[in-house]
Amino acid sequence: MRTVYVNGDYLPEDQAQVSIFDRGFLMADAVYEVTSVLDGKLLDFDGHCARLERSLGELGMTMPVTRDELLDIHRRLVAENAVEEGGVYLQITRGAADRDFVFPADDTPQTMVLFTQSKPGLADSPLAARGMSVVTLPDLRWGRRDIKTVQLLYPSMAKMEAKAKGADDAWMVEDGHVTEGSSNNAYIVTGDTIVTRHLGTEILHGITRAAVLRLAREAQMKVEERPFSVEEAAEADEAFVTSASTFVTPVVAIDGRKVGTGEPGPTAKRLREIYLDESRRTAI
Repeated sequence: MRTVYVNGDYLPEDQAQVSIFDRGFLMADAVYEVTSVLDGKLLDFDGHCARLERSLGELGMTMPVTRDELLDIHRRLVAENAVEEGGVYLQITRGAADRDFVFPADDTPQTMVLFTQSKPGLADSPLAARGMSVVTLPDLRWGRRDIKTVQLLYPSMAKMEAKAKGADDAWMVEDGHVTEGSSNNAYIVTGDTIVTRHLGTEILHGITRAAVLRLAREAQMKVEERPFSVEEAAEADEAFVTSASTFVTPVVAIDGRKVGTGEPGPTAKRLREIYLDESRRTAI
């Protein structure tokens, strides 16, 4: 049985409890992060902490613990649950208070929970080896997608619709252009250029995205940060996604149309290799 963390306590998962009045439960008034684990170590922990602090700040919340304390919690959970490959999920809510649209008093204690998920084979993913298929769907999420909130109903519905259509995932489209995947950032490769949407409120500021683009530029690859259309994506030479749990994963079909040769392309495969090597080297 897993050990989990709830508001300062380490508990067996079947003993963990959160109030029914918690605003994360009632209002989705909460943010989260997922930090990947490889070889029992945390990937890009500082990046996830920085985004967590930003998300909290955008919602008028503060960090309930220091970065060092948060690192200690992550490491203890990874060790106690013997996680070699997988991730640590963290969620912070505004706390428990009687249901009201108005925020509770500033001194309301926040709720913080963490748990681990073991995912053997994360680095040697069969999906990455064969490439994934996506379908395009309208992007009906709220306008502040740059804040990593727990408002994940529509992304979940999009993922389920993709599965029902026989695809692996969905790419969401707004004003004719791809924003991002249901749980990842989206890219195409045209000629020798990697194209991905620029940062703004329309997409999540992916931690893996930032690392992959930095590594791509260091490898002398050309990068353009701009919107791209579904048609441009379908006619691209390659496509791929990035996220904390999928790293770099090729996309080989969009709405049933092959991308390039219909096989994982060299750019995506090289970026995955570079990213995994760098991540293992810098993991803590």
